[in-house]
Amino acid sequence: MPERRFTIYHLTAGVRCIYLYRNVQVNDLLKQDRKLYHSQDLAILWGIANKNTLYTTIKRYVQKGVLISIYKGLYSTVPLSQVNPLDLGKAIIHRYTYLSTESVLAQAGVIFQATYQYTFVSDLSKKLTIDSMSYLFRKLKDEYLYNPAGIKDQNGNYVATPERAVADMLYFNPRYHFDNPGAVDFGKGKIFATGNRLQMIDLCPEDILHKSHLDRLLTEIIDQP
Repeated sequence: MPERRFTIYHLTAGVRCIYLYRNVQVNDLLKQDRKLYHSQDLAILWGIANKNTLYTTIKRYVQKGVLISIYKGLYSTVPLSQVNPLDLGKAIIHRYTYLSTESVLAQAGVIFQATYQYTFVSDLSKKLTIDSMSYLFRKLKDEYLYNPAGIKDQNGNYVATPERAVADMLYFNPRYHFDNPGAVDFGKGKIFATGNRLQMIDLCPEDILHKSHLDRLLTEIIDQP
């Protein structure tokens, strides 16, 4: 009988240790300021090197409602309604990106409707919808993508100014229709509106983002209706 009690004690102690360890994992997760995690982020946070152990642990917490599966290898600790859509966009692409083109132009009143709610620029192309939120990522050459001109940090997310968004949009579609180009303030007069098109003048490498494309556009759109 003493031997049986000894065995039961150790089994009980082992279960208690597992329970406490899992509580520590959950506490470590929930005390973080961030709400979105990739699988590798969780591996680092919990110190789990074995992939099978990691995926089993993640699956357990998804089943318990501690984690919410959002996208391939991406999880949230809160409902998507509580997640900043820009944070989600950045997490989806999981690399350098910034909000630009239609999203920014619609907010600035330069265009009146955007096909996708959130349009980003990055080094790869992707489009998807998550929980009714539509995302479009366009691929931009590195020499333009990493040019910081006209990019602002808004609470940890990079967002293009309307002027930068216009330059990006013209890069992807030189004949793009701007509903209200006069809504963009180009200050020094490097770019000005003619009808629903934009005319580029006095191009300077330090001021113009995609100069080679704008040089070509200069001859294409001047005096166009």
